[in-house]
Amino acid sequence: MRRTETVHTRHQSLEIWKSELATEFRVAGAVHASFHRRRYLTGLAWDMIAAAALLGQNHPPQSVLMLGLAGGTAFRVLRHLLPECRLTALDIDPEIVALASEHMDLDALGIEVVIGDAYPWLAQNRRSFDVVIDDIYLAGTTDVFRPRAWDSGLLEHLKRAVAPGGVLAVNLVTGSGHRTMQSLTRRVLREAFPTVRTLTSAAAMNEVLVAGDCVATRRRLDPYADSFGEWRDRVYWERIEVQRVSGIRPL
Repeated sequence: MRRTETVHTRHQSLEIWKSELATEFRVAGAVHASFHRRRYLTGLAWDMIAAAALLGQNHPPQSVLMLGLAGGTAFRVLRHLLPECRLTALDIDPEIVALASEHMDLDALGIEVVIGDAYPWLAQNRRSFDVVIDDIYLAGTTDVFRPRAWDSGLLEHLKRAVAPGGVLAVNLVTGSGHRTMQSLTRRVLREAFPTVRTLTSAAAMNEVLVAGDCVATRRRLDPYADSFGEWRDRVYWERIEVQRVSGIRPL
């Protein structure tokens, strides 16, 4: 791939990298969104985010809310797997959404896109969704960060957006500098929901926590492997691991 452009939006600076078949948005040295004309999966966080949306009692889900759209990588997977699902996304950065429309065929996914700050939107929201995905990160100078710490108001707003039988999925960057937020999020979700599972994949520097009254096991994902025509996609799908978060312990 080669860098074709550097764009400075109001919220971040991103590089656009392209090859004949693929496009990536890179922020602070990390891949922020990915698009491939022939494949859906990447082996990274978006695979786990998409898989998390399939683990609720309301299966297959009829509605998904994504907080933090960026290039729509995870929603591209979900649109492929769930062609009839209603997909709604919020993003604070209209410029990155416009770039995704230009470079990543975002408009073809049929997403309801709301431009704005997710936190005040959640506070006023009265809609409910089978799946709510919290993937809110902002870009710092050298790394990404979650812009708001957990508090009772945020948790209440997120839970209110989850329909009965639905799940809340939270994407977390792991590794040095992120362990405090990772441990806190595990604790908050474990105390607020009867079941919490963690999704990981060998090459990803993330975990996705899925919380709800009942969260399915890895077995739920197995039939979806046949939905992917490319062998790489099937390999990446099979690498997703699902485990129960049964206690609260330091990472």
